[in-house]
Amino acid sequence: MKANWQAFLSERDKEHDKLWGKKALAGFGEKPALVLIDIYYSVLGLRREPIFESMKLWPSSTGLEGWAAVDRTAILLAAARDSGIPVIHVKGMEGITPWMRSRRKKNPAMTEELRKKGMEIVEEVKPLPGELVIEKSAPSAFHGTPLLFQLIALGVDTVICAGETTSGCVRASVVDGATYRFKMGVVDECCFDRTEASHHMNLYDMHQKYADVVDLDYAVDYFGKVAARRAVTI
Repeated sequence: MKANWQAFLSERDKEHDKLWGKKALAGFGEKPALVLIDIYYSVLGLRREPIFESMKLWPSSTGLEGWAAVDRTAILLAAARDSGIPVIHVKGMEGITPWMRSRRKKNPAMTEELRKKGMEIVEEVKPLPGELVIEKSAPSAFHGTPLLFQLIALGVDTVICAGETTSGCVRASVVDGATYRFKMGVVDECCFDRTEASHHMNLYDMHQKYADVVDLDYAVDYFGKVAARRAVTI
């Protein structure tokens, strides 16, 4: 890990990390699944624009950093598919009371057509036929959804997560996954948030407590090794 969170740690935090911080990866299992969380247009915009420009129409946008993470997630997704790793897409459910009420006034430029487009998973990582898409009504991909039952049915022991926001729905899903005793993984470059500090510090917290935060190369290599071991045993 490049540990980009170091820039956001105070000197006291760095000293504490030397004494108590995680020194090695906990490790992943033999039956992973890839879970992609909330990668839809409303958090990216329909065009690739800097965050403050994109926010004029899409207040929840993560801007160009979000799009960069999506491009890397496309690489991760292709590796999972090539390796026969189950892929599960998770997105917010339409027509429910939101868990976070915004104080922002409704943008008159946001038409109903645009709003519906905003709920679509982006083209770069869109589901293939046969891949499960789960809609959730809370931050966690596990809360009130069939995700846990699907993972059990597949015999999954490891859940690799990507998506947004790092501090919100990704973290909530990772905490719940760890609570259910799955080995949890988070791919650093494939997660994104609206603020840099929230992104990096939540990666740090998840790495210390609930998951192994790994880079894209590590995750792709892991998927390949799982596929290779499976081929030997067949």
